Amino acid sequence: MREPARVARRALLTLGAAALLPGCATTPDPGTVVERSGPRPPSPSPAAVCPTNPEVIAKPGNPMQYLPCKGTDIALTIDDGPHPVWTPKVLEVLARHDIRATFCVVGSNVANHPGLAARIVDGGHQIANHTNTHPMNLSTLAPARIRAEIERADDAIRAAGGGASPRLFRAPGGTWSAAIIAACRAAELRPLDWSVDTKDWTRPGVESIVRTIVGQTRPGSIILDHDGGGNRRQTVDALTIALPRLLDAGYRFVQPS
Repeated sequence: MREPARVARRALLTLGAAALLPGCATTPDPGTVVERSGPRPPSPSPAAVCPTNPEVIAKPGNPMQYLPCKGTDIALTIDDGPHPVWTPKVLEVLARHDIRATFCVVGSNVANHPGLAARIVDGGHQIANHTNTHPMNLSTLAPARIRAEIERADDAIRAAGGGASPRLFRAPGGTWSAAIIAACRAAELRPLDWSVDTKDWTRPGVESIVRTIVGQTRPGSIILDHDGGGNRRQTVDALTIALPRLLDAGYRFVQPS
């Protein structure tokens, strides 16, 4: 990042570290992003690294909820796109701060917007498989249907991304089962979960999303946000506020593998 921009950003963050502005919870006009003051993330500390063993999380098949211990690494994941309105806006925010994220895409959305999937890849971001139709009851489906959801999404991703294949799979809603884990293993995909859930899909307000990201992120965290599934104006504005604060606190964004 150019030094004048970093200096300006730091100056802005010092104006109001106590709280977000009262109007933060309202939805801004589309296309309008306003930097607001607010609580900063905790300073990275070795004591905060890996509060639990990130490789042994108690879900079937141990989906990855934390990054392996390595300094102040964190990961940002973006689910349910690509979306023609919100994915480009999320990509703009990420490019502004030189952050690489992991987009967990829905195969049918990729098929409808292959150019956006290619743009995600061209931006240096990672694409993960998030099923073909996003069935929230994936764990209750027959094994053959689970495999079909994964395989069809893989096909759409490869077609849109110049043959690139995803390495990760995220189950809709974070609902895992032995059958899903087995299908991941057969497709050579690593199950990916999260440790910081912003619940931005409920549109709780920009302030709520920022507070969750800022307050809950620790070294090793995997943050969940969305660019699909509805109006994501709040998510875009929250990321605009929260991401530079995490960078200023010393966190480093990496991609799960």
